[in-house]
Amino acid sequence: MTKTIGMILCGGFGKRLRPLTETIPKPLIEIKDNYTILDKQLFDFKNAGVDKVLLLTGFLSEKIRERYGNEYRGVEIEYIVEDEPLGTLNAIKLGMENIKDGEQYVIRNGDVVADLNIKKMIEQGQKSDYPLSIFVTKMVSPYGIVEISGDRLVSFKEKPVLDYYINGGVYFSKGEIDFGSFEIGDIEKTVFPMLAKDNKLGYYKENGLFWMAIDTSKELESIKKEYENREDKPWGYEKILINTEKYLTKELFLREGYQTSFHYHAQKDETMYIVSGAGYIEFEDRKEYFGKNDTIRIEPKEVHSIVAMENTVLHEISTPHLNDTIRVKDYYPTR
Repeated sequence: MTKTIGMILCGGFGKRLRPLTETIPKPLIEIKDNYTILDKQLFDFKNAGVDKVLLLTGFLSEKIRERYGNEYRGVEIEYIVEDEPLGTLNAIKLGMENIKDGEQYVIRNGDVVADLNIKKMIEQGQKSDYPLSIFVTKMVSPYGIVEISGDRLVSFKEKPVLDYYINGGVYFSKGEIDFGSFEIGDIEKTVFPMLAKDNKLGYYKENGLFWMAIDTSKELESIKKEYENREDKPWGYEKILINTEKYLTKELFLREGYQTSFHYHAQKDETMYIVSGAGYIEFEDRKEYFGKNDTIRIEPKEVHSIVAMENTVLHEISTPHLNDTIRVKDYYPTR
């Protein structure tokens, strides 16, 4: 079985986030209390089956090493230090010097927070005819837009999803990348256009999921707001929407092919409303399949697991017992 190695580009200066990034490397910026961008990326790698990650560092490399050492939540970590910043191409080249024959790898930009399915990207990349694949996703306009007709303004749309795809900052390669004659610079502006011209570049596409590159103070504020009531899980995330004395509403996102633990609630009585996606809830004696707009009731003490056959978003409406979960069986090495 081919081993997949992770690489994370961690060497940037984060100039647009100064003065914060004068003493903290951008990947160590907290998106919630004691939870950094890099924490999220390493957590996602582990739960996608990637057990070894190379951190391609430079500026404030020692700060990253202080936090993670040689292991983080079951992920083996090695450090590749670029003494002089020469762009993402050179950093990746240095990382590839540590890759063995027969190993494949996933490269991530160290400032991107995204809920993509890395495991599925790896599986699709292995089957692809292309040696290198890029994660792409539909662009959300950073601004509200207006529609016009003739001489009048017709309507406003607040930050709509546009009919264009962007480079999502995650790459899968079956082996060593062909850099051509390029030595330095950013790989996105040099090697990738060359490979695309030579028909050597594929893509992995996911839409409708959370994606954000943290490059400005405004984006940092937005990601912190997203994480105010959100907790990342091996299978996706859980977010509290409403919590009152009378009822609790959570949003759950499950990646395709993942499932929650087999668990039950001693007191909580809940109803699942399926916002999007498809899958089933596995009980001890049956399976109940669901699709968009379905509802499923789960009574207290019913042991169950939610299984996603597609990327799935559901709203869990229940009695207000926030921490009433007893796990019977877990399916992931870290939580």
